[in-house]
Amino acid sequence: MAEDHIRYDILAQEALRGVVRKVLNEVSRTGLPGEHHFFISFVTRAPGVRISQRLLEQYDKEMTIVLQNQFWDLKVTDTGFEVGLSFDGINEMLFVPFSAIKGFFDPSVQFGLQFEVANGGESSTSEATSKDAPSEETEAPVDAEPEDGTGEKVVSLDSFRKK
Repeated sequence: MAEDHIRYDILAQEALRGVVRKVLNEVSRTGLPGEHHFFISFVTRAPGVRISQRLLEQYDKEMTIVLQNQFWDLKVTDTGFEVGLSFDGINEMLFVPFSAIKGFFDPSVQFGLQFEVANGGESSTSEATSKDAPSEETEAPVDAEPEDGTGEKVVSLDSFRKK
């Protein structure tokens, strides 16, 4: 097989992260429409992530946040997003680069994206999910609702490339 000098995998990854950026940007301007809400998983020690030492000690590798009822000051840039959330009654501001995101899921419409984050915080592959909540590998979401046990269906982009 020929070497991919164009790096379609990286281009696809950037495009899918652009979906997350566009959705969060719209929500920052107009609020959450209808029943939409998001589970966002990210690598806590990825380059550019800014969370308190208290949260970093509690979530050493990965964290899942929920943007639903109680979040504030959502600001979206080209490289990431900043948001205010409450953890155990303590208000915190987080900055998450898009390159640190491992998963994005909107359970109201069963839409999700999963990403692998390389050591340097850059993505290597991505997947689209069409069922249920974040994967079992992620830590329990903050303020998350219990899972309904329906599982998830993951479709890897690699499966499309091999055809």
